[in-house]
Amino acid sequence: MTALDTSPCMTPPMPLPSLRAQALQFLSLPSTQDKATQVRALDLTTWAIDPTEVLPPPAQLPGRPARPLLVHPSQLKTRAVGTLAGRAGLIHALTHIEANAINLALDMVWRFAHMPELFYRDWWQVAQEEALHFELLQQHLLSLGFAYGDFPAHDGLWDMAERTQTDVLARLALVPRTLEARGLDATPAVRNRLISVGDQAGAAILDIILRDEIGHVAIGNRWYAHLCTQRQLNPLTTYAELAQRYHAPQLKGPFNLTARRAAGFTEPELAALQHASHTEPTP
Repeated sequence: MTALDTSPCMTPPMPLPSLRAQALQFLSLPSTQDKATQVRALDLTTWAIDPTEVLPPPAQLPGRPARPLLVHPSQLKTRAVGTLAGRAGLIHALTHIEANAINLALDMVWRFAHMPELFYRDWWQVAQEEALHFELLQQHLLSLGFAYGDFPAHDGLWDMAERTQTDVLARLALVPRTLEARGLDATPAVRNRLISVGDQAGAAILDIILRDEIGHVAIGNRWYAHLCTQRQLNPLTTYAELAQRYHAPQLKGPFNLTARRAAGFTEPELAALQHASHTEPTP
């Protein structure tokens, strides 16, 4: 006869939920406000990151609200920023960019398997900061008497995401390092336009966005360089090939070289950018 084992029963710990699967769920949400709120509220330390997880995509991505109406860029009107409607239209365009930026960062997290764990942590940080940008701009838009969805918008950022959905190298090259890096060039001029009409609050939001976007583009640059090294590719010639293959827009100056250097662009990359655009550099 043996003694009974009276030691307490040890319950195995519950596995942590999947961050990448949650990113896909957030991406599918139709309400951008709900998406931004939930992304900002998520505590990364309570979620597991499994780089080997392969997730089947839903039938349609991303989840979107019924408004704004998405049109071709040629159909968008240019309004004078000195009018209330013109200023609201400008803030609305920026708000829409940030709504797309949340989607792009979430798509990075769920779509591309077999990357280092830090890759997913980096892009989750980007998603949370883009969510903050969206909320700041939407609140400012509401203070002007308008709401997100009141103006039409275009879908250029997500269009490139769809084109590059099968290759993480192409996505890094042509979304954060091309389309989002364009914001580094454009933001100071937009900020000055807001200052010229006395919109100090809007200008302050753009200061936050420019600061954070330098970091976001730097993340894109770092992972692009990582993959080029891993695949034994020349970053300059590979970028040119990818831009041609995926029909990336031709960038035109002036370029914010200070911000681009802070975001990790190399001098050869900046020289190639200026040569391709046939523009003179700006300090």
